[in-house]
Amino acid sequence: MSRIGQAPIAVPAGVEVIINGDSVTVKGKLGELNQVLESGITAKLEDGVITVERPSDDKDHKAKHGLYRALINNMVVGVSEGFSHTLELIGVGYRASNQGQVLDLSLGYSHNFLFAIPSEVKVETTMDKGKAPTVTLTSHDKQLLGAITAKIRSLRKPEPYKGKGVKFKGEVIRRKAGKSAAK
Repeated sequence: MSRIGQAPIAVPAGVEVIINGDSVTVKGKLGELNQVLESGITAKLEDGVITVERPSDDKDHKAKHGLYRALINNMVVGVSEGFSHTLELIGVGYRASNQGQVLDLSLGYSHNFLFAIPSEVKVETTMDKGKAPTVTLTSHDKQLLGAITAKIRSLRKPEPYKGKGVKFKGEVIRRKAGKSAAK
């Protein structure tokens, strides 16, 4: 049995859940999200609790059971509380700024990266003296937020020798010693 799939999802106050056949729509103060359930997985709403059920113990059904339960839970948490990711730019001369929904990153290349952020994601940049520049992204859609932060991080991944690059706040970079001095 899927332990994740069996767990019920409590719907907080202010969140409206509409289950229409194989489509689940969740509305809240931060926005609206929709998910289509596949492979015979069904969702039921009873007394403010969502339960996800599978038709059989088939391997595919077991896998999708936990998946769709997690996706629906992320939707409920997203429209009620939201999600936030913070990226740090570690390196000399690395800068970040935003003009509305356009993120301007200077990451040590010959050119700056201009990154258009979708309207569902709010972007905020801070550059304090003596601290690494940070980019904070917030959204109600966890999948979209993760995709955007991964794309920004891929522009300059942290390297293991000096730790320079774009990293998540709190991420630990495994460091290497580098070359030893010659005799």
